Amino acid sequence: MNVLTDNFAIYREGFLGTVELTVYASLLALALGFLMASFRVAPVGSLRVFGTVWVTVLRNTPLTLLFFAVLLGLPRFGLVLPFKVFAVLALGCYTSAFICEVLRSGINTVPKEQGEAARSLGMTFAQTLNLVVLPQAFRSVIPPVGSTLIALAKNSAIAGAFSVTELLGTYKTINELGYNIVWTFVWIALGYLVITLAISALFNVLERTWGVAR
Repeated sequence: MNVLTDNFAIYREGFLGTVELTVYASLLALALGFLMASFRVAPVGSLRVFGTVWVTVLRNTPLTLLFFAVLLGLPRFGLVLPFKVFAVLALGCYTSAFICEVLRSGINTVPKEQGEAARSLGMTFAQTLNLVVLPQAFRSVIPPVGSTLIALAKNSAIAGAFSVTELLGTYKTINELGYNIVWTFVWIALGYLVITLAISALFNVLERTWGVAR
């Protein structure tokens, strides 16, 4: 226990850093994922191509490489921001590709006849998507969206290698102080477990409230 009690402030800072990264990157991933899913089913060809390229590139790019591209590449083009903001951008954009595909699979479960009926009533594509299709699709994709965001929380550990305060990076400081490295990682693992269980609990509540009965 002394590893935790003696270094509680360090663990707390790293834990809160991971929570902050997870929350902001999740919001960005959900927003971009929704947008890209809309593009992928849009009647406009250029939007479908853009959405397809976005998903294909990001899903097939290693996350570490994306971190290098964002944190080291964007400043060369004059965009200088705190490293934590760059980390949120990298995590959010990467995860948005997976959120997009989850949402698109949910959209495909909605019968086409419902979209056709909405359009026959004079609804635009945006109205049909937002008022008819997505509310039904959301109900069926709650579990996979939760799993994707749990993966995001664990992927945030990469940010520690780029001078961003997060939970895994605390091992460096604590190890330098001479504490047992095994117990250092045990408490780090428990910290990630708390975060992932919290996300899982949240999505279990959402699924019980709005999910499709199976």
